[in-house]
This record gives sequence, C-alpha cells and structure tokens, in this order.
Amino acid sequence: MSLNGYRTAFVTGASSGIGAGLCKRLAEHGLEVVLAARREVELRALADEIEASGGKARVCPLDVADPQAVVETMHRVDDELEGIDLVVANAGVGKSRWSGKLRWDDCAPTIAVNVAGATATLTALVTRMVKRERGHLVGVSSLAGHRGLPRNAAYSASKAFLSTFLESLRVDLRSTALTVTDIQPGFVKTPMTEGNPRMPFLMEVDRAVQEIVDAIAARKGVHAFPLPLALGVRSMGTLPNAIYDHLVQRVR
Repeated sequence: MSLNGYRTAFVTGASSGIGAGLCKRLAEHGLEVVLAARREVELRALADEIEASGGKARVCPLDVADPQAVVETMHRVDDELEGIDLVVANAGVGKSRWSGKLRWDDCAPTIAVNVAGATATLTALVTRMVKRERGHLVGVSSLAGHRGLPRNAAYSASKAFLSTFLESLRVDLRSTALTVTDIQPGFVKTPMTEGNPRMPFLMEVDRAVQEIVDAIAARKGVHAFPLPLALGVRSMGTLPNAIYDHLVQRVR
C-alpha cells in the first residue's frame, strides 16, 4: 500500500527491534525519518545504513522517560522539518516479576516509558497537526493489554492504558484531518522478548514491520496481529474471571 503524502516521520524506540525495522521501511517509502532513542551509537549506525540505501534519516538521542524533553525535542524537530507528518510512539520496556515480590521500583521504568513517554510522544504535536490539518499518530501497544497477564502486571496495564488512550484520541479527532492508529502486536522476535519461555505465533521483525506499514498506509484505527493469536486473546476477554485465572495459571 502507498504512503504517498507522508514526507516525514518521528519514531521512538528506533535503535533496535521493531523501531529500527520500521524506520528502514519508512525510509524506503521516501520519508525522512527521525530516529529517536537513548542509544546514540546504534542510531548513527542505523542512519548510516538508511542513507547508504538512498534514504534520509536524522539522529535524535532522546530518553522518552523524560516527558518534558520529549515535548521540547519534538517541537524543535517539527520546526526544523516544517511539520512532522507521522508520529510513532514505539518505545517500550517490560519486566517480568511475580506480583508477590513486586515493588514500585519494578514498575516505575515501565510506567515512565510505556505510559508517560508514549503519552508525551503522542500529544507533543497534536495541536500543531490539527491546525495544519494533517498528521497521523501511531502507538505500538500490545495484545498483552487485553487482560492482565501473570508476572506482567505493570506491562499489561501500561499497554491497556495506551490502547484506551489511543481510542479516545481517535474518537476525539474523528472530526479533524488527523488519523490515529493503535498497533497491537503479539510476540515479535526482538531483544525485548529474548528469554521468554513461551511465545506462541512468534513473528520475525520484518513480517511485523510489514503489518505495521500496511496498517499505517490503510489508516486503520486498530490493527492486531498475528490474526490467530489476536482472535484467541480477544476471546479470552469474554471469559469469566474464574475460568481466565485457571487457564493462565496452567499456561504459565
């Protein structure tokens, strides 16, 4: 599908995994991509790879756990590029821990990045986009946000927040020229998922990236994948708590 009309993109979590793959694919479609993440060395290597293939990329070292820095940085880059057309809040972290040993210190980084960081990224330019009557906001949430998963209380809750936040943005902005897309992947083979003991329907990064690019091009409101896992997760949302609790404990 075509991404015609998009000149520029700002992608967080761009240094590896889905973020890096998405930046390369967007650049192939002719967008100038702003690569945002904490790891500057990895960002510069990615920018070199994109430019060696004929694309355009800008390196933007940024810790999305600092919302004020996110807003200030995005305003500056938006001015420099005369408008960012596509914003992708992709940065995410997670830590697995049994709730009986859970502490605030275990939850704080997940909330800082997945909730505060994503919110800052998605709202930094929204008033500007509404004024200039163009723009696409994309958040990468997760199928894990549909129900609370064992040993993933903070992660599941953070992704549930992001999906609900994106839904409210979508209905509020329906009367404007803006598009809002909630991307809900299952398990993707990235550094973040390394070591997970059970990952049904595990996808390679390239396939996941293609799903995301197609959803962006189609201006979809929500895109959950892979389909078999998405259907299974959605069906679990209808289960009574007693049955759900029993099933996930057995799977774990």
